Amino acid sequence: MSDIEFVNSLLVKAPHAKAPDYVKASISIKRVDLMEWLAGKSDEWINLVVKESKGGNWYAAVDSWKSEHKKPGENVPTKEYEPDFDDSDIPF
Repeated sequence: MSDIEFVNSLLVKAPHAKAPDYVKASISIKRVDLMEWLAGKSDEWINLVVKESKGGNWYAAVDSWKSEHKKPGENVPTKEYEPDFDDSDIPF
């Protein structure tokens, strides 16, 4: 299992029993502490995922998944595409 990075000073709670269906979560932020935590990050975007612990408590954790896809223009082949089959049999 990978290490979980919790979000300092950000609390996530399940909606209370009488909340309407469109309320999905309740989030509390301790502003000064969260700003300090964010100041220690260098990424432009910090993605979070809301999870439920085995004990039933909700929490926010940093989503550290990184795409393996390259940005457009990166690692573009320098030669023209050459099929590895004889296309003379294609009827069009």
